[in-house]
Amino acid sequence: MTEAASTPEARVLGPDAALGRWTDVLVGGRAGFVLEPVAPAPGTARPWVLYAPTFSRVLPDGTTAWLFAALVRRGLTVGGMDVGESYGSPAGRCLYDLYYDHVVARFGLDTVVRLLPQSRGGLMLYPWAAERPERIERIGGIFPVCDLRSFPGVEVAAAAYGLATGELTASLASHNPVDLAESLARAGVPVLHVHGDSDVVVPLEHNSAALQQRYRAWGGTMDLVVVPGQGHEVTPELFEAQDLVDFLAAIAPPRTTRA
Repeated sequence: MTEAASTPEARVLGPDAALGRWTDVLVGGRAGFVLEPVAPAPGTARPWVLYAPTFSRVLPDGTTAWLFAALVRRGLTVGGMDVGESYGSPAGRCLYDLYYDHVVARFGLDTVVRLLPQSRGGLMLYPWAAERPERIERIGGIFPVCDLRSFPGVEVAAAAYGLATGELTASLASHNPVDLAESLARAGVPVLHVHGDSDVVVPLEHNSAALQQRYRAWGGTMDLVVVPGQGHEVTPELFEAQDLVDFLAAIAPPRTTRA
């Protein structure tokens, strides 16, 4: 393997490594990254996408190469932070606050961020976003987990919260994306999910479809691209979705906030 192929840019962007410039960051004792485009988007604000889950030197990896390259090519910065297996716990949300403050100041990024939750990244990013909707521009996800009961199950997640199973069950409305997202809907944050209809790990019905039903009932805008025959797997239909790239890279229209 050549030296170039071992760089973070090459690992994450594959053959399009020259498009991006990777920087490792350490915030609150946790590892994170910032992948800047060599050719940033025009304008004074530097649009960026917060990706989850990030696990140091594991994710992101080549599975997101097409998607990340497409975003960087459109002039967007992509970042992420390893908050551990938090399942959306308050401790994980606090770490995202530290990361957000650090990278916005250090890299001059826009104060309003776009979110890209993948799988369990839905549990990580939606609760954080719901508590600060004014910071969120839009959310585009790939089969995101939207209900702790669906994955990993309340009993498994309880340890990350430092709670007993019964305690977490009783407080689910304070942590679960399908319950918390009302603030995002009322703030006018648009959402797009890409989800396979044969997903048995993160079932469509209990996650993206359930969130869409509630989001629209709250007056929010949420579109759902259902991919027939696709499960919880890395396929071009899910990880090379042009609709998702166009959505995340779109120029933001004025936001209408509902009372």
